[in-house]
Amino acid sequence: MLPYTTLINVDRASSVPLYIQVCNAFIALITAGTLKPSDLLPSTRNLALLLGINRNTVKLAYEELISQGWTESIARKGVYVLSTLPSLSKKNTNSITVKASNQEAFKWNNKFKNVPLGKNFQKTNLAIDDGFPDVRLAPIDELMREYRSISKKFYGRNYLKYGSPKGSEHLRDALSKYLSTTRGLNASVDDLLITKGSQMGIYLAAQLLLEPGDTIAVGVSNYPTADETFKQAGARLLRIPIDQYGMDVDFLENKLKKQTIKAVYIIPHHHSPTTVTLSMERRLKFLQLAKEYQFAIIEDDYDFDFHYANKPYLPLASIDHNQNVIYIGSITKTFAPALRIGFMSGPPSFIHAATALRELIDRQGDTPLEEAFALLFNQGEMNRYYRKALKIYKERRDLFCGLLKANFANEITFKVPEGGLAIWAIFDPNLDLIQLAEKALKQGVYMDNGLFYKNEVFSTNGIRMGFASLDEKEMTEACAILKKVIH
Repeated sequence: MLPYTTLINVDRASSVPLYIQVCNAFIALITAGTLKPSDLLPSTRNLALLLGINRNTVKLAYEELISQGWTESIARKGVYVLSTLPSLSKKNTNSITVKASNQEAFKWNNKFKNVPLGKNFQKTNLAIDDGFPDVRLAPIDELMREYRSISKKFYGRNYLKYGSPKGSEHLRDALSKYLSTTRGLNASVDDLLITKGSQMGIYLAAQLLLEPGDTIAVGVSNYPTADETFKQAGARLLRIPIDQYGMDVDFLENKLKKQTIKAVYIIPHHHSPTTVTLSMERRLKFLQLAKEYQFAIIEDDYDFDFHYANKPYLPLASIDHNQNVIYIGSITKTFAPALRIGFMSGPPSFIHAATALRELIDRQGDTPLEEAFALLFNQGEMNRYYRKALKIYKERRDLFCGLLKANFANEITFKVPEGGLAIWAIFDPNLDLIQLAEKALKQGVYMDNGLFYKNEVFSTNGIRMGFASLDEKEMTEACAILKKVIH
């Protein structure tokens, strides 16, 4: 008989019932090949004595094994491993380890092995992040109140069923009005698609626009995840210089005389990573070139709502009369990153195709959450939040920039951003950002190490330093630790 006292361990403190623990242990022995088809299991009395548990517990475990099809009971003989199970060879621990480290069990094309995964900020207490909102300012209680209210009302039950893959009609209606009022964007309810944040919009646009071998124009410095999304679609990247007025449209025009491009990816407000804003003159010329050379413009306007110096420019989509622009926006990046709500608009046929593709990835979003956001927009709560947050973020921007000037005048160069939630900080070339980030983390402060925004042509020794998610005490503490680490 097998040494069941060592093979089966029961934990009386576990929340898992003892009989299920015994049942699972036998299943593990069978699938490992230790117990083979037609092997006899110990009697309930003997196993109960060996494990020090009640005999009825063992009986329940055996009944569960029989009901799941692992064993069979033969009258006046006992309980046996089911004879018709396939015979499994006993596992060799050493060979398994070697196989797992050298090769996968099946063949597949790992196109994503070089794509970096996002950081987990849920476990970080003090972080100089990429430029995220302060979730403490967002009207989460009001949102959850509406969410609970919807779920309790008789009509709210319908929102738990399958809905439109385009997203909540009420939210699309609220966004249509909001975008018209704030951005002059004429997007009807049918021409809006609710997404799980701006990244989903970028992915959908890339998959629909780009074929392998196509060229898409992007910034020399650019949002790296967008670059990876375009590469995974098989596209080649044409790098366009970025200066204080945004993407260099004249450089693009010269390139267009020699080669064909399928699309341009533009971040018009607070370019990522450099935070510069695309001038109105260049916006108009981009639209002119798009019409002349028949390429699409993917306008990623993730950061429109926070502009401090003056009113933001109108999006390209608002002044596009030829339907060349696919407009992507986000509530996630201005409210709370974990609540995945974004939107995209564009030509009706394109939005229809994007909706069909989105349905293949994710049937629909969280309808009750979308309905709750629709109520916040309609009640004016979102407008109140944006006004309050804008005031606070401007104060934090000014304070953070003052701290950087006072403490790092010789180490960090930056321009005060007109909007957005981060500054683009260029560090002294003699400072190793990788080592600096490691040392800062040991002192309790997370900061980027500068690798994320580097690409084949862009290698500035800089990082985005988010100020919005830190209050006065936190940013003062973070800067003090950073100063200590540097000096």
